Amino acid sequence: MSPRVLLQYLLPHRLLSRLARRLARSRRGWIKQPLIDTVVRRFGVDLSEAAEPDPRAYPSFAAFFTRALRDGVRRPPEDPDRLAHPADGKVAQAGTIDGQGRIIEAKGRWFSVAELVGDEEHARAFENGAFLNVYLSPRDYHRVHMPWRGTLRETLHIPGRLFSVAPWAVQAIPRLFARNERLVCRFDTDFGPMTVVLVGAMLVSGIETVWGGEEIPPYARRPCRRDWRGKGVELERFAEMGRFNYGSTVIVLLPPGAARLDPLHPGQPTRVGEGFARRLPA
Repeated sequence: MSPRVLLQYLLPHRLLSRLARRLARSRRGWIKQPLIDTVVRRFGVDLSEAAEPDPRAYPSFAAFFTRALRDGVRRPPEDPDRLAHPADGKVAQAGTIDGQGRIIEAKGRWFSVAELVGDEEHARAFENGAFLNVYLSPRDYHRVHMPWRGTLRETLHIPGRLFSVAPWAVQAIPRLFARNERLVCRFDTDFGPMTVVLVGAMLVSGIETVWGGEEIPPYARRPCRRDWRGKGVELERFAEMGRFNYGSTVIVLLPPGAARLDPLHPGQPTRVGEGFARRLPA
């Protein structure tokens, strides 16, 4: 085991993430500006697409990291039958969920949908369905959008670790996405259930949704389920649904017969609103 992988097991994940959250929300110029400038320089952040292109205009690092884009920079697919990418980033993995309910994590590594979503019955709806896993790096736009129109059914906040979700960590740490702290968002759609999982990671100091505000932190001690049925949370395809602080991962689960994925390969860039699958006739 390499030293950096060993550190992933030894570091106090939640303590570091709480400290990172305090720094990210500081409005002191001598704290927030070096953080912003370092990320812009190191990761090559393109601010020309941002609603606010001046890196010195953001009141905090958190505000910079969850920045909005200019109107019209991202658009939904023109074809109404296309599902839209939920985030800017890169494809980590995509493909079919096998008959045993397993998702490929990396070459030679698998995890189950049941452990990802924390519910065996919920997971059975996706056997032989499809999945898309998108990795957001620190340079990316960090708001998450709806792949398809849906009505929110429930959310489940599952406690866990906060391992890095960078590709090297995914290769080295078994079942990483099913072990990290995450928010499972279940939607009812015209093709059946759709689930979008927002996965936390090292130094991710917040996951927020448009319907519930800040969801993580607080970090969970036990699974926390919230029923949203009958509360009118309906989101259109391409609508914003949530956001991350710092890089992380979004996993979309689709039931069998719902859509046909495009040819997708690990490392392929993604942009919010571009199509990744075609809705199949009912």
